[in-house]
Amino acid sequence: MENISLIILVPLIAGIIMLAVPDRFRELKGILSFAVSALTGLWAWQIFAGEQALARLFAPEIGSPGEGIGRMLLTCNQYMRFNIDGLAQLIVLLTGLFGVLISLWSVTGVRKEKQCRNFHSWFLITLGLTYGTVMADNLLLFIFLWGILGITLYKLIPAYDEESSAAAKKTLIIIGSSDGIMIAGIAILYMLTGSITISQISVETNSVVTWAAFLTLLAGSFTKAGAFPFHSWIPDYAQKAPAASSAFLPASLDKLLGIYFMVRICYDLFKMSDILRLIIMAAGAVTIITAVMMALVQHDYRKLLGFHAVSQVGYMVLGIGLGSVIGMAAGLFHMLNHAMYKSGLFLVAGNIKEQTGEDDLDSVGGLAQRMPVTFVCGLIFALSISGIPPFNGFASKWMIYQGIIESGSGAAFADRLWIVWLALAVLGSALTLASFIKFIGGAFLGSLPDKLKTVRETGTLMWLPPAILALLCTLTGVFATSWFVPRVLFPATEPFEFYGVWQSSAVSLLILFSIILGGLIYLATTAGKLRREESFIGGEKITEEKGYPVTGFYETIRNAPVLSGIYRMAHKSMFDIYHLSKDFILWINRWVSMGHDGVLQTYLAWILAGIVILLLIL
Repeated sequence: MENISLIILVPLIAGIIMLAVPDRFRELKGILSFAVSALTGLWAWQIFAGEQALARLFAPEIGSPGEGIGRMLLTCNQYMRFNIDGLAQLIVLLTGLFGVLISLWSVTGVRKEKQCRNFHSWFLITLGLTYGTVMADNLLLFIFLWGILGITLYKLIPAYDEESSAAAKKTLIIIGSSDGIMIAGIAILYMLTGSITISQISVETNSVVTWAAFLTLLAGSFTKAGAFPFHSWIPDYAQKAPAASSAFLPASLDKLLGIYFMVRICYDLFKMSDILRLIIMAAGAVTIITAVMMALVQHDYRKLLGFHAVSQVGYMVLGIGLGSVIGMAAGLFHMLNHAMYKSGLFLVAGNIKEQTGEDDLDSVGGLAQRMPVTFVCGLIFALSISGIPPFNGFASKWMIYQGIIESGSGAAFADRLWIVWLALAVLGSALTLASFIKFIGGAFLGSLPDKLKTVRETGTLMWLPPAILALLCTLTGVFATSWFVPRVLFPATEPFEFYGVWQSSAVSLLILFSIILGGLIYLATTAGKLRREESFIGGEKITEEKGYPVTGFYETIRNAPVLSGIYRMAHKSMFDIYHLSKDFILWINRWVSMGHDGVLQTYLAWILAGIVILLLIL
């Protein structure tokens, strides 16, 4: 399959060459980046529509057993093994889709001084590496490409001040640490099976060693996707990175990679035990609730979106942890939907930031009248992520609910807790809706501040990608059961039956009919009969200066008797694995440094103690 080598190498080579082009030609680089992304998007579609197969990066005859570069290429080609199965085809298609749309937005969206240098170069390098990682069937090749993606993630966040530098460093350390843990898991897996070929490995999780291999690899997928407790890099990244970087990585590609690898771990590389299923489902439920509770109290709208990028991962983890076909399909469907609406939300946030220069919800408002296309797109994305029919977020959450209810017939302890998982999932959706009422209300509704009176809609290249994503959110929701799931998801999983009477197309028609009927009733009975009056309270008219910011309503949550203490602990980073690990290492360092007093006898004592410990171990 010649498209495999092209789809990986072309963006890689183009990105590397563009590193030599001065950054003052940023818009030209953006146009070239879009052209390469569009070309690879076409190849991604061809791979998706093509046959499933095993392949290598180069043709088998590329090298010869002789000396020189031929032998080197032949040796390397032995590790360049790719598995184009249904799951890989799905992720490749989605990678191509988001690559095209986000590169289109970034042609004009990435142009300010605080945006990272060489954005388009690192964008293309990331795109090529992602294609290779998804299709890799060799664990060494997989972890090599996966590890480099951690570096490109770091390069796509600009270090323009102390806070952004700290966010970039935190991201690199967390991602790099999880990659190191994954290497240990791969080593254990090789020790157990003698193989590093993903498609040839299937291990029962029935011992401490297999548990260790499973959990170490799972930690890597959790970190990349942003699941609890390895999630803390995402809100900081979303707050400080350019909108295109956030839409491209934490919102879409990193979610695709993390959940893709989790499916590989849970359904291909290992056979999950009931206890591991319980651990995974508990992690999913905790991720949903904790992240959405943090999103509720955010004032920075980009950080709010960052916490929701974490919360929605919980639904994917919960679905995959069910261990059933419908659970895996629901997790993958929600992964796809999340990538659509969360990428769109970050692009909407980028449009707001571009036109207003503001980060805080208290500093904006009333933008619906100035940015109508961005407002409509943001509203569709908000309804989608909140699970409101007929949009795609409802369709995938409904499948997750179905999978949870179906699991209730199982005998495992995790299955007997189905009502707990269902209640927490539904509660998470309700809280998500509450926080997006805050986002939409704070950014687009209410009165327009005087300083924003001149704000206008963004250019076509910046509103068109969110508009396309909003349309996709609608279509994949309306035609979920009748077309999208059978045509797109079944090849990646297995066919399954939908439970209940819900059919997405019929529900959508009923909703449309209700809207039209309500509009007709309004026109017939109310239109033209309303009068407009100024509001007043306590005998005083409310002026714009006395307006109440939307974020103030949510302060009651932060100040609630029980929650206030938890929020204070979160503010001190007591639930952040990065800061906890850093504090622990510094504490150990302080104790160890006490023994380094510059006295020769002390160092001799340390050496003797070390020798004794080594002898006892050996």
